Amino acid sequence: MKQSALGKGLQSLIPPKPSKLAGLKSKIFEKPPRLSERRDKEGILLVSVEEISPNPHQPRQSLSQNSLKDLILSIKEQGILQPLVASKTPDGKYQLIVGHRRLEAAKLAGFEKVPVIIRGARGRDYLELALMENIQRDDLNPIEKALAFEKLAKNFKLSHKEIAAKIGGSRAAVTNTLRLLELPVEIQRGIIEGKISEGHARVILGLEDSQKQIAFYKAIIKNNLSVRVAESKLGQISVRSHKRKRQTIEPEIRDLEEKLQEALGTKVVVKIRGKGGKVVIEFYSGEEMDALIAKLLN
Repeated sequence: MKQSALGKGLQSLIPPKPSKLAGLKSKIFEKPPRLSERRDKEGILLVSVEEISPNPHQPRQSLSQNSLKDLILSIKEQGILQPLVASKTPDGKYQLIVGHRRLEAAKLAGFEKVPVIIRGARGRDYLELALMENIQRDDLNPIEKALAFEKLAKNFKLSHKEIAAKIGGSRAAVTNTLRLLELPVEIQRGIIEGKISEGHARVILGLEDSQKQIAFYKAIIKNNLSVRVAESKLGQISVRSHKRKRQTIEPEIRDLEEKLQEALGTKVVVKIRGKGGKVVIEFYSGEEMDALIAKLLN
């Protein structure tokens, strides 16, 4: 074994460090900390808040002032219990990956330095890690979450199924969240401000016309409608709209319905939607269904 330069007597006074921890630290700290940094006992850097730039893919668009005040008080009393996560930039500074609220609260609390864990990251990692943290903490409003999903889908070419796998949710949940971005900006702003819930927004999506959506949105706020009551109102609107459409339906469509009903021996409704539509054929027993299938196949 190679003789230590310290000498046996002096070496015996210094307890050996665990090899795993030493290996981990050697990977995290490839170079000695600069004057603005200090390494604590757990291998976490203390970094000047002035040297940390924000996450360019941070999904949260705004910070709740009330929650920020609570966090500031907590930090002043107990310090920052969970380190931030950042990557090293080419100029020797840092770019935040996770810990947006903690960093802002630390600045407002008067902290000059914050504890940071350093890790490498690609462009997609910045968004994914920040998204995961905010979803787990339930910090994002539905529109912020939808915008983050949209960025993952468009910028990083992830499918709805792949996004769902990353957040531990379902593909349908991702798709439904993304649909919120189809709503008029006024309604999206209302969701962000908490005027209506995500459940209300899904009900509003049941209307196709944007003007009707806005009118329904205002009615929900004005009458303080619950989601269940809003669903009931939407059903009434849909029925009235369907009746008006049936009253103004083109004569050739009515003629087609009559011919189909005569040929199949049951009620048939032709519904036109834009350039497409659907044909609804009714039956009232298993025998009628079998007879219909036989006629259609023939």
